Amino acid sequence: MPLRPTKVRTVIKTLIKLGFTLERIHGSHMVFKHKDGRITVVPRHGHGELGRGLLRKIALDLRISSDEFAKLLEEE
Repeated sequence: MPLRPTKVRTVIKTLIKLGFTLERIHGSHMVFKHKDGRITVVPRHGHGELGRGLLRKIALDLRISSDEFAKLLEEE
């Protein structure tokens, strides 16, 4: 299942479901951290959608495949 541009709100809900918490906000970027040490950054500017490239980077930060991340985003 390929990644599609997705609303920031959906990405945030998915991260929270995976056990990430909002660590801090630095300008227009939200930094999420997992208790096992994984960290990812989600920008919140523009029209509220994140492109495929940025979603791939977030999946890499989460240490899951792009397909698995796409599936989790579709469930939200």
